Amino acid sequence: MIALSSLARRQSVVSPKTCYACKAVLPIEEFYKHPKSADGVMGKCKTCHRAHMTANRWSNLERIRQYDRERAKLPHRRASGVERTKNKRQSDPRYNRCHNAVARALKKGVLQRSNCERCGHEKSIAHHDSYDHPLQVMWLCQPCHTQRHKELDAMAAAN
Repeated sequence: MIALSSLARRQSVVSPKTCYACKAVLPIEEFYKHPKSADGVMGKCKTCHRAHMTANRWSNLERIRQYDRERAKLPHRRASGVERTKNKRQSDPRYNRCHNAVARALKKGVLQRSNCERCGHEKSIAHHDSYDHPLQVMWLCQPCHTQRHKELDAMAAAN
């Protein structure tokens, strides 16, 4: 009997698969690709894998923040950040006005920088829920700031 190649085995899998984490039977599209597994996809569904990765990030936050800081110093990432900031400032002039208003208020002592309002991290940045109110800010660390924008995007998509 001739054994099927791994490519042939992967292509023949079209039936549903059971996630080993949540035990749900899901279509194969609900699993990330994994070339080294027998059927070409991971054993955990995308939802369980995302939850695991999020929990891992939060449990190792300081180590991952250090990794992110080092990665941000790479030349192509710096150039990309400059380009994103330039595009943001051009797309909404209120953004730049608010950014400058916060900087001036900090310098004059009108605003005081505080720890992240969510996790308490010392290094925080000002977040505006609305650019119509330049000095109404939330102090958030970068991961919490990113999470806040995801929440706001989800709320906007729901409406």
